[in-house]
Amino acid sequence: MDNHNSRDSSVHRCPEPAAAVLRAGGVIIFPTDTVYGYGADATNPEAMRRLLELKSRPEGKPAPVLLAEVGQAAELAQISPYAARLMRRYWPGALTLVLPGLPDGCLAAEALGPDGSVGLRVPGLALARELIRLAGCPVAAPSANPAGGRPPGTLQEALDQLRGDVDAALEGGPCPLGLPSTVVRVLDADVEILREGAISASEIRAAVGSEA
Repeated sequence: MDNHNSRDSSVHRCPEPAAAVLRAGGVIIFPTDTVYGYGADATNPEAMRRLLELKSRPEGKPAPVLLAEVGQAAELAQISPYAARLMRRYWPGALTLVLPGLPDGCLAAEALGPDGSVGLRVPGLALARELIRLAGCPVAAPSANPAGGRPPGTLQEALDQLRGDVDAALEGGPCPLGLPSTVVRVLDADVEILREGAISASEIRAAVGSEA
């Protein structure tokens, strides 16, 4: 690649090689429906530590974890009726749900919040879901920019902000939405909007039928 920050990585246009990198414990850049993200196996502590260092993510702020299928969420987190309602309405899509993690779950500690919570999402982009399916693991995927940087809507925007090296990049063209996901914390019947993104707060409130 021409970008000097990514000299040790390679760009792919199909997901299989990038999925192989994830399985091997590497870190990649890949597209979602919202923005391009860094990606790492969320069950691999070493890969997670490398991803968080690359992201310069504040301590105690875990990366969102992306899944290939809606049903996989129940293997990683406690799903309340309110969470299930939001999942049915917005998954696959631009909604990250922060849920209580299962105590015997497979995720690395670095993928969990200090309270044991986990942010889960099934992306709306078919290419991203196929990548995750081929990798065979949940994929931690914060936006591919340093903390405080502009979330990238194209691969080049992600490479321009790269501080360090990734092992591969998946080219998927411009992200359809170009906005970060909306982040909602759900604990039983308590629904709190932590970040308004591609889905508006009013849409979330209407979906849960409350003034969350």
